[in-house]
Amino acid sequence: MYGKKVKLRFFFVILILTTLVLSVFLILKSLEENVVYFQSPSEIQELTEINNKKIRVGGMVKKDSIVITSNEVNFIITDFKNELNVTYSGSIPNLFAEEKGVVAEGYIKDRSFFVASKILAKHDENYMPPEVKEALGEK
Repeated sequence: MYGKKVKLRFFFVILILTTLVLSVFLILKSLEENVVYFQSPSEIQELTEINNKKIRVGGMVKKDSIVITSNEVNFIITDFKNELNVTYSGSIPNLFAEEKGVVAEGYIKDRSFFVASKILAKHDENYMPPEVKEALGEK
């Protein structure tokens, strides 16, 4: 009923669509293991089980909560509903401050205690590094 040319085109279209679907599936499957989304302290309070999986916690650093010792930084992340105590050993970013946004990556010990292995300070779209600000002559 259909000619040889039509059958060949149909075969190539099916082959291309199959290859595309398989490629997208493989890319998403490989990213699934490496992508880490951050959760708020409220979402952590609602977890049914605490596993030893690396997660990111995001929120605001609570005012007057930063305690810096010689080898460790302790602070509280809040989403203004729930709080999470965080401990971190290492150097902190320059933008890390009280009442500023932060994302901490690490492991949950229990629903109110988090051990961070990495701290990522967040800034708004108006942030400009001090060196750039000086070069532009702004204050």
